Amino acid sequence: MTTMPFDALACPLDGCPLVPSEKTWRCENGHSFDVARKGYVHLLPVQKKRSLDPGDSKEMVAARQRFLNAGFYTNIAEAVSDQVLQWLPSEGTGSILDAGSGEGYYLRHLASLAGARDISLIGVDISKWAVLAAAKQDKQTRWAVGSNANLPILPESLDLVLCLFGFPVYSEFARVLKPGGKVIQVDAGADHLRELREIIYPELKPPADTEMVDPEGFRTLVSTVLRFPLSLPDQDSIADLLAMTPHLYRANSEGLEKAASLESLVVTVDVVLKRLERR
Repeated sequence: MTTMPFDALACPLDGCPLVPSEKTWRCENGHSFDVARKGYVHLLPVQKKRSLDPGDSKEMVAARQRFLNAGFYTNIAEAVSDQVLQWLPSEGTGSILDAGSGEGYYLRHLASLAGARDISLIGVDISKWAVLAAAKQDKQTRWAVGSNANLPILPESLDLVLCLFGFPVYSEFARVLKPGGKVIQVDAGADHLRELREIIYPELKPPADTEMVDPEGFRTLVSTVLRFPLSLPDQDSIADLLAMTPHLYRANSEGLEKAASLESLVVTVDVVLKRLERR
């Protein structure tokens, strides 16, 4: 098996193909993007940022890295990798994007299981801290700072897109996928981390309507629920889990104090894994 960086990159300013030249990627219109010392490329132009430092902070990325590398979400990574390996092309090199890749945990897990398959990988995240952490750990994947709303990828160049606890932009996914390409998506279910949420919030909101409607340009092939108990053995693991979720910013100070006082906690992991196909 050969794992290689994905190279069909598009200029985020005009959509033209980017061509590597030493430590720079350039398009035919003269736009250039330097490769950072750690090996990633920054493809999020300043005019397309909504803040000076978008995405997860350095501290959030570190918390997620500790939590995931400790193996707490191995069951999810294995389920995602199983789906990917089922739907990779049987011949040639399969091309895979993780859209909102964070610090790269799921792509690293996939690469470790790919067996005899040849795959080219790219992880895109809007957080420069996440992409930096990913690039430090994995030199066989292309890592890029970019946005799901304007993926720096050429049209119809990917076999699979992963969107794991992220923000799907289906019009962009449809643009970059080959005909018949797949999206593998993981979202939190109604009971995900319920025990933690019951502690930090005065009351829980009723679950949102989960009626399944296919996004434009896609049809749903499979939707399954993955559910298991997860034991968090100490304050550090609880704090790391909380820091990698939106709940850290949604909970009030009283709720956060309650979470900080916990010595251990068992939570329910409840996620929905869907496989979509580009029409």
